[in-house]
Amino acid sequence: MNKKNNKTVKIIPLGGLEQIGMNITAIEYEDSIIVVDCGLSFPDDDMLGIDLVIPDVTYLVENKDKVKGLVITHGHEDHIGSIPYVEKQINMPIYATKLTMGIIESKLDEHGLMNNVKRKVVSYGQTINLGCFRIEFIRTNHSIADSAALAIFTPEGIIVHTGDFKVDYTPVFGGIIDLQRFGELGKKGVLALMADSTNVERPGFTPSEMMVGRTFNEIFDDNVHHRMIIATFASNVDRVQMIINTAAKYKRKVIVDGRSMINIIRIASELGYINIPDNTLIEIDDAKNYPDEQLVYITTGSQGENMAVLSRIASNTHNKISVKPGDVVVLSSNPIPGNEKSVYNIINDLEMKGAHVINHNTHVSGHACQEELKLIYALTKPKYAIPVHGEYRHLKRHALLANEMGIPMENVKIMKSGDVLEVSNDTFDITGRVPAQGVLVDGLGVGDVGNIVLRDRQHLSENGLIVVVVTLEKYSNQILAGPDIVSRGFVYVRESESLIDDCRMVVQETLDDCLSRYNNCDWSKIKGAIKDSLGEFLWKRTKRSPMILPIISEV
Repeated sequence: MNKKNNKTVKIIPLGGLEQIGMNITAIEYEDSIIVVDCGLSFPDDDMLGIDLVIPDVTYLVENKDKVKGLVITHGHEDHIGSIPYVEKQINMPIYATKLTMGIIESKLDEHGLMNNVKRKVVSYGQTINLGCFRIEFIRTNHSIADSAALAIFTPEGIIVHTGDFKVDYTPVFGGIIDLQRFGELGKKGVLALMADSTNVERPGFTPSEMMVGRTFNEIFDDNVHHRMIIATFASNVDRVQMIINTAAKYKRKVIVDGRSMINIIRIASELGYINIPDNTLIEIDDAKNYPDEQLVYITTGSQGENMAVLSRIASNTHNKISVKPGDVVVLSSNPIPGNEKSVYNIINDLEMKGAHVINHNTHVSGHACQEELKLIYALTKPKYAIPVHGEYRHLKRHALLANEMGIPMENVKIMKSGDVLEVSNDTFDITGRVPAQGVLVDGLGVGDVGNIVLRDRQHLSENGLIVVVVTLEKYSNQILAGPDIVSRGFVYVRESESLIDDCRMVVQETLDDCLSRYNNCDWSKIKGAIKDSLGEFLWKRTKRSPMILPIISEV
């Protein structure tokens, strides 16, 4: 394409592509950058010991004087979870709707950042000016209240970012998605649409959240004589509201358990996003004062998370709730891809203890299916389509859907995290890359565990460790003690004495050879020789390659 002017808007996703989670995008024009969302993702199975993955914001740190603010679409972890970590590196003002800001503030408070970070609550229809950008918040529906799409007015045209959304004509809380505003923007002319790809493979429409309300009514009706435990996402405030409404209708008391669940219900009720009828909620310690058929527990752990309440109940490690035969356990969510095994393990454990587990028709998605996405395309009529929020297969299917809606394939870009896409009326090209690997968080350490440490952890987890301890006399290099062999996760020493003796012999021969050949033998050479000879011997004998750690001390 020929450029008629050389000014372009740069769209730079720093996360959220090729994966579900860690959504963060920088939008830049000359000396202004705004950041849309700042989420985290949870570790893959091969990220041993890692707690969270947060975005690599090196590019933003390098250009921090251009960064005008952080604009948030909604309050889910994959969109707000990294805010405290990133705010410590770049102090950005935060703009979000009321409930979203309430959840963000509780995170900032935990990290001691409440007094450092400027915050502004924005209403639907309101616009804010950040540098050369004007941003309008548009009402959408999702599985958490106060979700917003963004109309970003740039000098080159309007970019619409849908955030996570679906079209729900009967939402539990709040109004219907503002389709009229999407249409008005379409009439003005939308330069680019960045739309949610999570459910793009599913035909039709996503059912309304009210469908789940009807299912809950049936479940409560069928189980009037049983205690109920319902696990769902803490952030799905509408779902929690429906469970509380149904419990109140059936004259049951509700106990809430799980740190994130208690926290979000507290924030949502303080801000008026959840309505709890009087005398419905009771403390967990008061449950013993009521018969089982009058109790409903709302807990975390619907995804099989290790430390969540439902996992602890299933494994008998919860100090206040234990499963009894006859209990009805409802899992009100679909397993996220990759979590299926953990979820089914919990179901098996609960069923073995005599519980009846219900996990069908108890959940609807918060994301748009194909027909809802087509509706947004039909209303906004964008010149360019940029699929976001999804793995590669989702982005590719979304590109085909955009093409079905009349957008030429050359006007659709499937991006990778870190790509720099330059957009104007006559430019639509990926012109560079910035760092966007993701930063690993392990305990209090942020970014101090990298690929080499992970590789070592993988090696240790698969093959174990052999420690070789030798003591040499100073100056003469005579062996005073050892070599001693310590095995961890490789073989059980008491049952493999002959193998350990043979290892000792191999190390002894290697040491003798090194010390006789070189008078002042370099320790690193000795360690390298021990690793090589012992590694080769163990592979021949066991077909295993443990990590070998020689320790040489001098007295």
